[in-house]
Amino acid sequence: MYDLIKDAVHDDDAAIELSKIDKDVVSVVDAISELSLEETMKLGMQFKRFPLGCDLTEVVVGTCASDLELMDLLGNCRLADMIGSPIHICAYAFSDIGEKFGMTGLEVMRSVYDIVDVPLDLDHFGENGAMRLPKNISGCGGECYNKGPAFIECPRGRIHERLIDKELEQKSDKEGWVKLSSSVAVNVTSEQTGDGHAAPLSEAEDIANLAKKYKKGLESIMFVGDGYDEVITGFEKSIEIGADVIVVEGGPFNRCENTTESFAKTIAAARLLSPGKVVATNGAYEHEVRVGLRTGLNMVITGFPKNHHGYMCGYEPGTARRGKFGLPRIIQIINEEFPNRGLPVQRQDLLALATAVKIAGPDYVYPRKIGQYYVGDAHWATLINSRMYENIELKHTLEDIVSQAQGNTIALHGGRFSSWVIANELDKQVDEIIISDTDPWVQNITVNNLQDELNATIIPAKDDVTAAKEADFSIASSTMISVKDSILSKVPDALKLV
Repeated sequence: MYDLIKDAVHDDDAAIELSKIDKDVVSVVDAISELSLEETMKLGMQFKRFPLGCDLTEVVVGTCASDLELMDLLGNCRLADMIGSPIHICAYAFSDIGEKFGMTGLEVMRSVYDIVDVPLDLDHFGENGAMRLPKNISGCGGECYNKGPAFIECPRGRIHERLIDKELEQKSDKEGWVKLSSSVAVNVTSEQTGDGHAAPLSEAEDIANLAKKYKKGLESIMFVGDGYDEVITGFEKSIEIGADVIVVEGGPFNRCENTTESFAKTIAAARLLSPGKVVATNGAYEHEVRVGLRTGLNMVITGFPKNHHGYMCGYEPGTARRGKFGLPRIIQIINEEFPNRGLPVQRQDLLALATAVKIAGPDYVYPRKIGQYYVGDAHWATLINSRMYENIELKHTLEDIVSQAQGNTIALHGGRFSSWVIANELDKQVDEIIISDTDPWVQNITVNNLQDELNATIIPAKDDVTAAKEADFSIASSTMISVKDSILSKVPDALKLV
């Protein structure tokens, strides 16, 4: 495994081979531990490429805190929705706000669901539904992040306190929360020696089963800890409970001597091991966020003022405390690390992705595969459970697209996941499918994957114009408006998906 991982740092063929084989957690962690920091970052970015991993960079934003007014919570959610950031739901805070305004937590959740269409990510949720916490926790000033590193558990020794009687009062609403969510987060750190930091694994398993029952995305939160045994345990438990997304917490729960390198190595291992190919962080000091982004992080969970995620990512000890508005800081850090990329993902990008997912349909996307790869990643499954997906009106359904394709040789302009789905359907009626993409990597890997899977002959094209000339019919198989417009400027008669 070490030799293959070492080769995959620089060799595309080795990376492709590595992506296709079953990977043992211990072997992956051991191999990456032998890499230099530079090699680790290159490996992580290699596995952020289509289709080896999810190539999005996004923020997910916590909009709530227990001491917010209902109006402020709803306004925060509208703002997140306007910029296209998925919303991280802290269930205890929704319930605390509801109690203050004569509502149940679920009624607050419904109020948010009704005014936004971005995905909703449910957290702080346990065997009784929404967790309820005493005020010294729900209003915590963030001592661990402000003082850190490093801790095994809360430096004040008062986690994991729960107000069980309050939880039980609204336990009947438990499944209702999950039904409104796009994804659900659970925590496995209790198995990593963090039994004072999170609920027992049995609660994570209970909620994981509920998420799977309703076909929601599942995120597993683990910490870096000692950087080896605890990392291995975190990955193993995450995979055992069926997680789609791996969420890595650093900050004061990264107890390694070299916190920068250990965070990078954990992120790189997650890039290889995350079943849904999405890797996130919910807690990381600024130096960890930066090296994490260079190692292939997809998602940084941040927050509005008073939300605890507002200070947990992007600040250093001494500056990380409750009240921070982490969202603009994280956006700036991302743009400093990836200048001139138009990052993080914005609303128009999310709409384009949701459109691609809706064209494919729920039966075609992750965890379904075409050839050796999933169709999309955990984002595709999550978006299906959003109002954004529900509200999209398609210009053409998949059935429409295939029925309009005339002739025996069809050109697909754009070689990403949408083209795979269209090609798979066209395979029933054509002999040749031409693939054209401006990125040679995307084109080659798509041609090879489809050729192994389909009966039709899959042909790589020199460019869009050549592909169109050699085909009986052309399809602009991208839902990104800028990409579609670029294709149409060269092939004006191509069928448009959007």
